[in-house]
This record gives sequence, C-alpha cells and structure tokens, in this order.
Amino acid sequence: MDFSGKTAAITGAGSGIGRALACKLASKGCNLALSDISDDGLAETAALIGNQPVKCVITKLDVSNREAVENWAAASVEEFGGIDLVFNNAGVTVVDNVNSIAYDDFYWVMNINFWGVVHGSKAFLPHFLGRRQGHLINISSLFGLITVPGQSAYNASKFAVRGFTEALGQEVRGKGIGVSCVHPGGILTDIARNARFKRSFSGSQTAEEFSKTFDAMARTSPEQAADAILEGIVKNRRRILIGSDARLLDRLQRLMPTRYSDFINKVFSLTSRKKSK
Repeated sequence: MDFSGKTAAITGAGSGIGRALACKLASKGCNLALSDISDDGLAETAALIGNQPVKCVITKLDVSNREAVENWAAASVEEFGGIDLVFNNAGVTVVDNVNSIAYDDFYWVMNINFWGVVHGSKAFLPHFLGRRQGHLINISSLFGLITVPGQSAYNASKFAVRGFTEALGQEVRGKGIGVSCVHPGGILTDIARNARFKRSFSGSQTAEEFSKTFDAMARTSPEQAADAILEGIVKNRRRILIGSDARLLDRLQRLMPTRYSDFINKVFSLTSRKKSK
C-alpha cells in the first residue's frame, strides 16, 4: 500500500503508538482523523505533525461511548470523502488480582479496550464494505496471546480483541478489506503510568515500582512499533507481532500451550523476591 493520499482514522492518538502512527503516516503523505480522550494529548500530536502537507482533524472522543464513535466515524467519512485505514488503538489497564478487583475497574478496562474496538470496527465497516476496500487494524497485545498474574481484566480484554478481530477477518475475506490484529510486547508508552494501580500480584510492589519495572522491560519504542505495524499493513498480515519479547513468548505459548504459565509465574516470583530484599 502507498499511504500517500490515503486517509487514516486513529483512536488513542494523543500518545504512545497512536501518536507515533499519526506522525509516521503524516510523513508519508497520509491525511489524518485523530481522536483521543485527552485534548492536550491531541494538541501535542497535531503540533508534532506540524507543517506536513496533509489534512489533520482532531476530535476528543471516549471510545466506550458507541454513539460518539459512530458520530466521529460518520463525520470523518464526510470530512475526508472516505477513510482508508482505521486504527482502533485506545487502551488502558488496571493492576489488581481477580479476588480483589472492583467490578467498576473491570468494566472500565473492557469498555475501552474491547468495546472501543467493537465500536470503531462496526462504525467504519459498512463504509469499507460499500467501497470494497480499506484496512482495519485492531490493537491487541502480547497479553492477548499469553496471560500474566495481576492483569486479568487486561488479559480478558485483549484476548477478546484477538477473537473478535480474527473472526471479522474471516467474515470479510474476499471482499477487498484487510484486517490485522496487532500484538505489541513491551512498548515504552504511558500505559503503566496511567494504569489504575490497586494491588500487584505479590502485594509488595508499589505503583511507582510497577511503572519502573514496566519501563525497564519495555524494549521497543512507539516509533519502532509504528514502523512494524505499517510494514504489516503493506504485507497484509493478519497477525502482527511487535518486539522480540512478543515473538519469543508467542513461540513459547505455541510450544507449551498450558505449561508456559509455569515460566511466567517463575519470572513474577523472582521479581517479587528481589523487591522484598
């Protein structure tokens, strides 16, 4: 795909991977319909795009609100005369154990991570089907392939994104529409700092320690992630793995579909012991 002259709609464009995608696409001559819950984040992204000779429209958007997403999709199609790429990227997490997590926190994660993807997909899909062209990119996670303790809500949402996206891809096969599910590993974004931190798996880690641990393990920059996603779109990949950690743990899960969790628990136990010393 030549991105020049195309138009992309991106949720969660105020930071992280969404911002990196917006900047990369603008540099390739792609027009942009950007949305995020943060006005400040959107303004910063628009400023970074700066003098690129592309059209960029920003909209404050809560992806958990179906009507708002549908209105944004309709307005974007009308504003640009058509949308070629849709990135359902907005995401959040909560750190807590199943026994103690509040239902409101679980709903918060699912409403944004899963229902936000459903809302965005269904809002733009009729437009794609009518044109018999377009590419839908839904952001899952490495945690949509493997599970980890303390991330049950996030795991549930990202496994759901994967299932939804892969089923949709089967349904539109042969109709001119590309569908990709993206599984980033550790990406250096603000998701850990913006998490609702309630309780770590071990119970001994603070929110600040959790954020520092995440940053230390995040080996891939948002810009590198954006490059990998755009390469995956060009190659029309149905599953896009980002980062060596995602590729390694994906292989581990394939080799040991149930026993990989033993390895994960050992890593978390070792981390907890180090923190307690």
